[in-house]
Amino acid sequence: MDELTVLGERFAAAVRYASALHREQRRKDTNIPYVAHLLCVASLVLDQGGDEDEAIAALLHDALEDQGDRTSEEEVRRRFGDKVARIVVACSDFIGQGKKPDWQTRKERYLAHLEKQPAEVLRVSLADKLHNARSIVADLRISGDSVWDRFTGDPRQQAWYYSSILEIFRLRHDSPLVAELGAVVTELVDRAQRAPART
Repeated sequence: MDELTVLGERFAAAVRYASALHREQRRKDTNIPYVAHLLCVASLVLDQGGDEDEAIAALLHDALEDQGDRTSEEEVRRRFGDKVARIVVACSDFIGQGKKPDWQTRKERYLAHLEKQPAEVLRVSLADKLHNARSIVADLRISGDSVWDRFTGDPRQQAWYYSSILEIFRLRHDSPLVAELGAVVTELVDRAQRAPART
């Protein structure tokens, strides 16, 4: 049996820090506190055998992308160390105060970047993408095609992105969660292909 991952004060501090950074943020077009997503991603990382640093990075994986005006790579490194900061940076598709590149460009760059990442980054990214895809599919089942309006990329772009992410994980990452992502993405793609085109 593998050694038990012990979550200590650093993890508790990361929960508090992530909660403070994202306290006014909600999941897209819902009243669900954004920290719920971060806790789910951390849980999935631990389910895959991730260590405390990876679980902390999971809690902070959107900090630089979504809350870059309130924190920085240097601040994450100071609080939680090099490994956590490295994973958080690697899981971000945009960091900075300037104008974000368009959606398609950001996603293409992230896919190319992900193909070269080590296991700890893939573990956190897989957990993030699985929880996002699960949430999209669950919302589509309840609310129908109006869910697609929450996203910058149209349904077919979302289908392309999640299919591309899945292929990278199938080639690069040995985790039972890849099979689950495959099942979820199959439904997401099917629903995207049947969605009415945006006008």
